[in-house]
Amino acid sequence: MELSGKTVVVTGGSDGIGKYICLKLAEQGCNLAIIGRDVDRLCDVEKQSLARGAPQARSFACDIQSTAQLEQTAQDILTAFDGVDILINNAGIWHKTSPLDEIDPSLLEAAVQTNLTALMQLTRLLISDLRKRPEAIILNVASKSGVVAQAGQSVYTATKYGVRGFTEVLKVDEQDSGIRVAGLYQSGTNTQMFAKANEDVPNHIFTEPEDLADVVVFMLSRPPKIWLHDVRVEL
Repeated sequence: MELSGKTVVVTGGSDGIGKYICLKLAEQGCNLAIIGRDVDRLCDVEKQSLARGAPQARSFACDIQSTAQLEQTAQDILTAFDGVDILINNAGIWHKTSPLDEIDPSLLEAAVQTNLTALMQLTRLLISDLRKRPEAIILNVASKSGVVAQAGQSVYTATKYGVRGFTEVLKVDEQDSGIRVAGLYQSGTNTQMFAKANEDVPNHIFTEPEDLADVVVFMLSRPPKIWLHDVRVEL
């Protein structure tokens, strides 16, 4: 896809992987609808995106665990932009590695709502508009945990296996609609995701979010006869 002038929705766009996806796509001349919870960080990414070449960049503060807020945000995006060409479902949260019975019930629910339910809900809300485009893309940033079972990640891995299954079925459902669907399955990334869950990990050895954002741009920008259905990025 030729990315210049395309409108891209990015969830979890206020920091981490999502932030750098926005900045890299801004350099490609994309219009950006940036979804996140932290208003100040959202505004900062919006400003940086405009400075890097985005014709339009709008931030949308939204707690994606709330279906009502997601519905309003989706409507606001469709009102603000002349359609959506690309949806990047990137938002996700981590729970500290531990046995299932030591994971707080509220964190279990938050992980499922953020990592899986919200992803499906936002896709549902935007897919009709995506089908109207001559070409469109849905990219789900899943995680290596959607492919490999790892100790202590029962809930997180369940959500990511769910994303993988959802992605695979969506490919089949949309194969004749013009929407291309892909999953990105990355290993550990040097972001604040682990710190937010109070887990001390050696972030410095992980993939840099800027580099992962380059992979996203590469996937999205393939010519019409080439499509990368699944990409795994590991150390």
